[in-house]
Amino acid sequence: MAKNKKTSRSWGGRFKTAPSPRMQAFTASIGFDIRLFPYDVRASIAHARMLAATKIISAAERDKIVRGLRAVEKELASGRFKPDTSDEDIHMAVERRLIEKIGAPGAKLHTARSRNDQVATDVRLFVKDAIAAVDAAGEKLQAVLVEVASRHPRAILPGYTHLQRAQPVLLGHHLLAYYDMLERDRGRLADCLVRADVLTLGSGALAGTTLPIDRKLVAHELGFARVCENSIDGVADRDFIVEFLAAVALVLTHLSRLANEITLWVSAEFGFAMLDDAYSTGSSMMPQKKNPDIAELVRGKSGRTYGNLIAVLTALKGLPLAYNSDLQEDKEPLFDSTDTALHCLEMTAALLASLRFDEEAMAAAASDPLLLATDLAEHLVAEGVAFREAHEITGRLVRHSLETGVALTDMSDAELTTFCPALAGASALLDAARSIDRRRSAGGTSGALLTRRLRKLERRHARKAR
Repeated sequence: MAKNKKTSRSWGGRFKTAPSPRMQAFTASIGFDIRLFPYDVRASIAHARMLAATKIISAAERDKIVRGLRAVEKELASGRFKPDTSDEDIHMAVERRLIEKIGAPGAKLHTARSRNDQVATDVRLFVKDAIAAVDAAGEKLQAVLVEVASRHPRAILPGYTHLQRAQPVLLGHHLLAYYDMLERDRGRLADCLVRADVLTLGSGALAGTTLPIDRKLVAHELGFARVCENSIDGVADRDFIVEFLAAVALVLTHLSRLANEITLWVSAEFGFAMLDDAYSTGSSMMPQKKNPDIAELVRGKSGRTYGNLIAVLTALKGLPLAYNSDLQEDKEPLFDSTDTALHCLEMTAALLASLRFDEEAMAAAASDPLLLATDLAEHLVAEGVAFREAHEITGRLVRHSLETGVALTDMSDAELTTFCPALAGASALLDAARSIDRRRSAGGTSGALLTRRLRKLERRHARKAR
C-alpha cells in the first residue's frame, strides 16, 4: 500500500503530522550532499548485489534494483531528476526515485542499512577519489617545478633568511624545496588513504543487523581494503575527513609560501621574474599595472582551508556516540577544501610555468661579496681556526667593509691578513658561482648536485607520464 503524503518520509510512520516546511528546509542536506550521488548509487548497487548473494532478496529483485539505480544516476547526471527539500538528503532522493521507477523491489534496497552507515560509506568513497585527484594535481605541479628548474640550471639568486639576503643559491635548488614540500604533502595524503579505505556499510544505525549480510563482499566490490570492526565507530568516525582537510591545509600552506615568493619576485623591487600577460591582471584605474592575482588568490584561499579544518574539528568536538546530525557539517567544508586545493594546484602550476625569469637581475642581487662571509669563515676553519673564532674574525672584517665602503673583493691581501694571516688570498673565494659549486655537502646547492637530482626527477616523471 502506498504511504500517504504526510508519512512519505523514510521515518514517517512514527509521526502523526507532516514536518514543518521550515524544519524541512533547516535540516535538509540535499542542497549540498547531492554531489555524492555517484557514490550513493555505486554503494547501493553493491549493497543490492550482496542482499541477493545472501538470499535476502531475489536475483530478479536485484536486477531490477541495479537497472533502476543506473537509470536514476543518469537522470541525476543529466539534470532530468531534480531532488527537492522534502527528500532531505541524496540517499532518500535516490531511494524515492528508485521506488517511483521500479515499485516494490525498490523498497527493499534499504534492508540491513541505515542512512548513518550509508553516508559514512559515500563520504569515504568521495575522500578516496579526492585524495587521488589532489595527489595527481600535486604531482603535476612537481613536474612543472622540475621543468622550470631544468630551464635555468645555472641561474643564481640570493637565498634569504628573515627576508634578508643571506647566501647565493641556485634557482633550481630553491624551487626544488617546494618539490620536497609537495612530496611530504603527497605522503600525508597516502597515509590518510589508509584510514579512509575502510568499509562502514553494514554497521546499520550503530549496532549492526540481525540479517545475514556479507560485508566483505561489499568491501570487495567497492574497492575497500577492509571492513570496520566496530559498528558504533563505523557510523561516528570522521577522523579521515579531518586528516584529509589537515593534509589539504598543508598543501595550501606550501602553495601560499610559493605564491608569496612569486609576488615578491615579480615586483619592481625584486625584478627576478616577469608575469605573462595571460596569467596576470591589470588595474581599473592605473594603466601601467600588471598584477599577480593568481598568486595573491592562492595565498588568500589558504585561509578557507584552515577554516574548513577547524569547522569540522569543532563539529566533532564533544559529540557523544554514535551518529548525530552535527555530522552533516562535514560535507561542505570537505567539498570546498577539495575544490580549492585542485584549483590552486592547477593555477599555481600554470602561473609558474609561464614566468620569465631574469637571470641577470637575480645574479646582480646575489653578487654582494658580503653574502659570501660564511665562505670566509669556513675557509678559516679549513685552515685550522675554531669556528667561533672564525665567525668573530669574519664579523669584524664585514664591519670594516661596511664602515670603509671597501668591498671584500677589493681588499688587498695585506689588508685581509691584518684580521687573520690565514685570509691571505681568500678574496679569490668571493665569487657566487664558485661558492655555489663548492657547496657539495648532501642536500647542498652545488650545480653538480642539482644536475644529478634533476636528472633523477626527470626520469621519475617521464616514467609516470607513459
